[in-house]
Amino acid sequence: MRHTVRKTTTIRSQRNFSIAWAIAAVAISLQATGVQADDLWISFRGGEGAGQGKKIVLVSGDEEYRSEEALPQLAKILSSFHGFHCTVVFAIDPRSGEINPNINNNIPGLEALDTADLMIIATRFRDLPDEQMKHVVDYVESGRPVIGMRTATHAFNTPGGKTYSKYSWSNGDKTYEQGFGRQVLGETWISHHGNHGSQSTRGLIAKGQEGNPILKGIKDGDVWGPTDVYGVRLPLPGDSTPLIMGQVLQGMKSTDPALEGEKNNPMMPVAWTKSYKSESGKVARVFTTTMGSSTDLQSEGMRRLLVNATYWSVGLEDKITERLKVDLVGDYQPTRFKFDGYVKGRKPADYAK
Repeated sequence: MRHTVRKTTTIRSQRNFSIAWAIAAVAISLQATGVQADDLWISFRGGEGAGQGKKIVLVSGDEEYRSEEALPQLAKILSSFHGFHCTVVFAIDPRSGEINPNINNNIPGLEALDTADLMIIATRFRDLPDEQMKHVVDYVESGRPVIGMRTATHAFNTPGGKTYSKYSWSNGDKTYEQGFGRQVLGETWISHHGNHGSQSTRGLIAKGQEGNPILKGIKDGDVWGPTDVYGVRLPLPGDSTPLIMGQVLQGMKSTDPALEGEKNNPMMPVAWTKSYKSESGKVARVFTTTMGSSTDLQSEGMRRLLVNATYWSVGLEDKITERLKVDLVGDYQPTRFKFDGYVKGRKPADYAK
């Protein structure tokens, strides 16, 4: 009996020792990657790189294109390889604490914008409460740079009469017509120019922009995505400068031929730069792309475009090279875009892995 007890105790001790080592290994691994996970948002501490010391806040929250998957992956690339400290915020169901892009009035953690050097936004038709929206507005009007992705052209849908209704995509006030999308990014929601879900997008360098630093390491066809080309009004306003033109393809593969006819004559720009003069009088750098779904980020050219644009936005264009590292980080298996297609039951920490 004594031997049996001793053996049981030994097995239990070994098991406890193994569990302790497993917990320690997870902690060491998490510390090594520089990941900090909060219940409602996630942060990735930047290491060495050109972006060291600079803070980026990536704002997700769209019902269709899986920004809750795309932006954590982009944050991992920017923090792991380029030194930026990245915080990703999400549309959160306040009852469960889970990510739910269909909740259009709650994105906790936006106060991180107060000390940010760059906002990357990919929201759609959000109607945020004043206490959250104030952080976005204070950021935008401070003259700091903005990157808008895909549905950010119609990022907000704030009813008239509310404090920040002028930022709504449908704002009819001529002094700030069509809100954040048109005024800051250069366009609001117009149309699907290519057929949604059946005609993908091939990016071609805009004439005269071959030497633009944002396009270093990118050639015709490198930027591709299964999302369709968005319609915009030509010419884009102010000092907008198209960088990438969106060639509508006949199908959903990068090798598919171009669609013949008027859809590609003229082509719509799918990436451009512009400036935004804020209420403070400061002029901000702005980069907009109507591409950027989670599946678009499987394209190396798309990732390179976003990384280069990040460098340019924060004034590091002289650090852009043709070989900036843009590899995917971890096992990235994005969900195909569709309404209500988000992975149920996920919390922000699940995207920190």
